[in-house]
Amino acid sequence: MTHSSINNQLKTSMLAFQQDEITSYHTYLKLAEIIKHEHNANTLRDIAQQELFHYKTWKRYTNQDVSPNRLKILFYTWIARLLGLTFGIKLMERGEEKAQKSYSTLLGKIPEIKQVLHEEEIHEKQLISMIDEESLKYAGSVVLGLNDALVELTGALAGLTFAFQNTRLIALAGLITGISASLSMAASEYLSTKAEAGEQEPLKAAVYTGVAYVLTVTVLILPYLIFSNYLFCLVITLCAAILIITGFNFYISVAKDLDFRKRFLEMSSISLGVAALSFIIGYIIRNTLGIEL
Repeated sequence: MTHSSINNQLKTSMLAFQQDEITSYHTYLKLAEIIKHEHNANTLRDIAQQELFHYKTWKRYTNQDVSPNRLKILFYTWIARLLGLTFGIKLMERGEEKAQKSYSTLLGKIPEIKQVLHEEEIHEKQLISMIDEESLKYAGSVVLGLNDALVELTGALAGLTFAFQNTRLIALAGLITGISASLSMAASEYLSTKAEAGEQEPLKAAVYTGVAYVLTVTVLILPYLIFSNYLFCLVITLCAAILIITGFNFYISVAKDLDFRKRFLEMSSISLGVAALSFIIGYIIRNTLGIEL
């Protein structure tokens, strides 16, 4: 395809691809500046240079310079700072996957597009192989803490809600249950990790599990410390549980390339199912024993 044969619509698409490449170039350079691992930083710089090469490839057809999207650069840089390099890069790569699908529509029209697509695939493999973050190494411990806290405490709070019908008593009982369970889970994770003799450090695994559990407990019990209507508190707690499940599963699905929908449905159905069953048990026990508080 000659430069003169490019119509306005095709040129607009090329300019969009061109901006994506120059934005990625600057983003990778920024990310290289904030990570401590020198090998990883050098890999990111190499990938940035490839993105710059792709930018120049598009420029040969558009004959225009394009400014990077500064908001995207800022967004992905801060995402990487707050949620980890792995998550930030994988989230950015998801955007590049969409661009790759758009590139494929130009196969046969632009000779270099096949090489660009090939290099994009190499980028992903490099990124996956280079990243070794502690937060992901201990993701299993975090999952254990979150899962157990969500299942156990949503169930316990649902049962306590109908049994006590007093937000202060429910919060007190929930806190005692939650803190005791978090210590128990942390100890169990310590012993389990120590027995496995894997890459994880037992103490760190225990801390990740315990902290994840305590934070989840805090969020779930907070409504009972703020509001006085016990049923309203239960609804807020269940909504908070769903938000926690959504946020965490989105993070893991991006960082580890897992199926978000499957994990979300599984985790939420278990937590809400246990909560519903516990609520019914609380109702039965209260009426059977004739307890009035």
